[in-house]
Amino acid sequence: MKLIGVCLLSFFFGTLGAFTYLHWIKSEETSATIPVAEQAFAPSVSTIATRTMLVNEDFALASANSTPSVVYIKTVSERYSRSSWLELFFEGRSSQQVSSGSGVIYTNNGYIVTNNHVIDHADKIEVIHGKYTYSAQVVGIDPSTDLAVLKVEADNLPEVALGNSRKLQVGEWVLAVGNPFNLTSTVTAGIVSAKGRQINILRSNFPIESFIQTDAAINPGNSGGALVDKTGALVGINTAILSKTGSYAGYGFAVPVDIVRKVVDDIIAYGEVQKAFFGADVVDLTPKRAEELKTKDLSGVVLDYLQRNGSAERASLQKGDIIKELDGELINSRSDFEELISYYSPGDEIDVTYSREGKLYQAGLTLTNREGTTSLIERQLFQSSALGADLETVSQVEADLLKIPSGVKVLTVKGGLMQRLGVDEGFIVTSINGRSIQSPSELEEILTRIRGKVRIEGVNQRGMKGYYSFYF
Repeated sequence: MKLIGVCLLSFFFGTLGAFTYLHWIKSEETSATIPVAEQAFAPSVSTIATRTMLVNEDFALASANSTPSVVYIKTVSERYSRSSWLELFFEGRSSQQVSSGSGVIYTNNGYIVTNNHVIDHADKIEVIHGKYTYSAQVVGIDPSTDLAVLKVEADNLPEVALGNSRKLQVGEWVLAVGNPFNLTSTVTAGIVSAKGRQINILRSNFPIESFIQTDAAINPGNSGGALVDKTGALVGINTAILSKTGSYAGYGFAVPVDIVRKVVDDIIAYGEVQKAFFGADVVDLTPKRAEELKTKDLSGVVLDYLQRNGSAERASLQKGDIIKELDGELINSRSDFEELISYYSPGDEIDVTYSREGKLYQAGLTLTNREGTTSLIERQLFQSSALGADLETVSQVEADLLKIPSGVKVLTVKGGLMQRLGVDEGFIVTSINGRSIQSPSELEEILTRIRGKVRIEGVNQRGMKGYYSFYF
């Protein structure tokens, strides 16, 4: 019995000692020797709280600073259709289409920036800010960047603070502010996924695509809204999503604010973007093209087309030259090139560093406007009520690019003869029944007087030649 008692006492005190060691001593060793990798996945409660608080403060500040500057845009458009050939000579049937989007208050006296596709074809535009609704007028548009400027009669509006998209870095937090699915003042968060993206969505002969890519949720209705940084400063105008369904799928794209600033300031000051032309078109330098040019260096862009007597040709540049730098800025892609040129105006002089046959050269180049001069461009629209269209003479730069001698571009179609004939906006009329068209007034006169068989020849927005054929 004594032996049994001794054993029980030994077991009891042994267990007590082991418990004491594990509870007091071993626990201190464990907390002091957690591997670094485990610590990274198991932060303390105070660390989590601190991080959450900082992020919430950043997003709350950005939201509070930017949301008052984002407006809801509502548009109403008339749509015409024909069900028989008889309606070719009449107005046909019309219906109304209501659409919506977003915009950003650019100045406190009522200038609003949005996407061109938000207000395209609109017969009536309303800007809704809080409880107020304003009638808006279009000041100017720029299809090459998909931007448009509106004006409302109001003062003391909360204009947005402008940031710097060139300094924006991949990985930075950004917020998308807009009105998706008619849900006003919606804010979503994400990061800058990439910069300088080209996604080939702009219908223009001179598109500028150097988008900021973000994973902040952007949906229909966000177009024209703000992409802001952590302080609420504007870094981009939300423009497009990459999706097979039409809804958010993880990729959104915004026009960088540095491009927006130049475009909008020009439209406000001149009613027209003072776009600078290099006098050449460039393509990315691929391994195959590099092999053709006998170079192993893939940096830069290749001159693929030179305008006749344009700036590049006058600076002695040649097709096949590789542009390395513009004014000391490295160029690694076509989007880099186009974005940098978009910051300049006609008449500006830039230094070009380029490579030819393995040797580096430098040249000074004076940028021009679309007519090949350095003066300010004033857009001269010809509004034809008889044709139901706004027309303009095609620019010299565009004519050279499309390899046509002259022509008249159909800018907008709103009812009238052009609508009934089915002529698309952006179509350039080069001739009618073999007769070259030089001016909008000439086009109007011919189409309002001609009888019999009519063949309208020209070039569409994609640069493809075609024709419309009718019998009057």
